[in-house]
Amino acid sequence: MAATTADSSDQYDRTEAVKQFDDSKIGVKGLVDSGIDSIPRFFIHPPETLSDLKPVSQFRPEIPTVDLSAVDSSRPPELWTCTINSIKAFHEQPTEIKARVYRRETGTGVSFISNVDLYNSKAASWRDTLQLRLGPTIPDQNEIPEICRDQAIAWDREIQRLGEVLMGLLSEGLGLNRERLKEMTCLQGRVMVGHYYPKCPQPDLTVGLTSHTDPGVLTVLLQDHIGGLQVRCNEGWADVKPVPGALVINIGDLLQIISNEEYKSVDHRVLANPSGEPRVSIAVFFNPGARDELYGPLPELTSAEKRPLYRNFNLSEFYTRFFTKELAGKSLTNYFKQ
Repeated sequence: MAATTADSSDQYDRTEAVKQFDDSKIGVKGLVDSGIDSIPRFFIHPPETLSDLKPVSQFRPEIPTVDLSAVDSSRPPELWTCTINSIKAFHEQPTEIKARVYRRETGTGVSFISNVDLYNSKAASWRDTLQLRLGPTIPDQNEIPEICRDQAIAWDREIQRLGEVLMGLLSEGLGLNRERLKEMTCLQGRVMVGHYYPKCPQPDLTVGLTSHTDPGVLTVLLQDHIGGLQVRCNEGWADVKPVPGALVINIGDLLQIISNEEYKSVDHRVLANPSGEPRVSIAVFFNPGARDELYGPLPELTSAEKRPLYRNFNLSEFYTRFFTKELAGKSLTNYFKQ
């Protein structure tokens, strides 16, 4: 799919260009394999996004690292490496193989896509994604691509165990019973995404993942050594450099709401990859499994002195809002403010 003809035309139709790309099912990796030396126009971000791509040079904060060895003695480094390698292997298969699971519908629980918000965003991001819904109902295992099936299932088991430890600590941090978040089924809904960021020929014109907060309760991220993840701080954007043997844990919007802002979701992004080596990351999103329940600030955390900052809602309303907007911005938490 060449960018030059459409991009140089005064009659450029972004909607049609996006549809052609999506219908081709080749993803960003397919564009790179085609030999392009400039990115299609719909990947180019506006100046206000591109103006602050570099972190503030004089601001180099230490991202806190928490040692969980006292409460969790398991160390699965071999599984970490195998899981990263299996996701990388999936994305580097021939297009015709990946195209079999290229779909925006999630009925099977398995989909390969480029940009979940492709049709809603102002500009696309330079990455492809394999998405697996792993809970509360796991998909037919035969639907999961064989090249990464065993590793994805094993990683899900590991993350469930780690998630229980983290949810317990977060509950206690709120002054609640250790089982409180688990009782709210916050461990049950799990979605795994395996992102692949190939080399970008014009990394100064786009991003790998636009700035956003995660919508759910908690995100556990495994990333390789390439780097590119950044988090927004008061002083600007800061690099989250990969630490061997460490995972990145993000608070999501739903936990910000449930905790009545005792915990805050974090705005983060990924830069477009300028390296000849692809970047691979795997995120598991934890969400409640009880989708028909009402969610809002926990009664135990509100009082006459600390009123609830958000209204109640069900998850259908919450995720409908998420999937009908672009990733960028804090509009989920803003939308449910009262």
